[in-house]
Amino acid sequence: MASAAQLPLFYNGLEPLSSDTHANYKVRTQDSAPFVVGQHAIPITVDEFPLVQRHMPIVFSVGDDAIPLALMGLNEGVNVFVGDDGKLTENTFYVPAYIRRYPYMLARLHPDAQELSLCFDPTSEAVGEFEDGDALFANGQPTEVTQNILAFNESFEQAGARTQNFMKELRELDLLMDGEVSIQPDGAEQPFIYRGFQMINEEKLIDARGDTLRKMSKSGMLPLLYAHLFSLSLMRDLFGRQLQLGKAPQPPLG
Repeated sequence: MASAAQLPLFYNGLEPLSSDTHANYKVRTQDSAPFVVGQHAIPITVDEFPLVQRHMPIVFSVGDDAIPLALMGLNEGVNVFVGDDGKLTENTFYVPAYIRRYPYMLARLHPDAQELSLCFDPTSEAVGEFEDGDALFANGQPTEVTQNILAFNESFEQAGARTQNFMKELRELDLLMDGEVSIQPDGAEQPFIYRGFQMINEEKLIDARGDTLRKMSKSGMLPLLYAHLFSLSLMRDLFGRQLQLGKAPQPPLG
């Protein structure tokens, strides 16, 4: 099992799914996602930008290995779309694929392995030797359920590769800048300032000319960049939701 220090968000362990070891394992449908409670930033792929931008702000993490993130809250430990019971607070919300992928993921069993293996988090309550649920294997072969899980994870990996290429292009074009959002609620003496993320430098984007602009247009990058920029208007909506839920941050010092 992989060590916890190397595991991505949500995962407490990783175990390769095996028709021998897990011959009698089943998967059962979960109506809640307790692992998402209090998680305010979720990794997303560029394939999801058009859907995510309708519901959540899209930002980029800091550092050289920046990735796109969907914000489900503006403050650490706050998720305005998932209740304390792990259930969505609204029915039409788009759930990022990163959340829907759990407890599975494709991973290399060894650093030098060429192929990715379908693994799962053994601490998840969705997979186990249950009396109820859908079988993962039948007669030593993966069932349709397992094949669908594998197909979804393969699709997610492909989207992840496209996202890495997108981020590489962003860095080459030097379009990322440190982000800052100022929100001044009614009655507040000082605005709330949010930093610690990256965003697209809109001035540089507007100034793009010639080959650079053609390259962004041809690669399909432009609509993704504007999806991100349009989504930033939802920052204030998130803040308002936090106020309604009584999860507003402490007022800034005057």
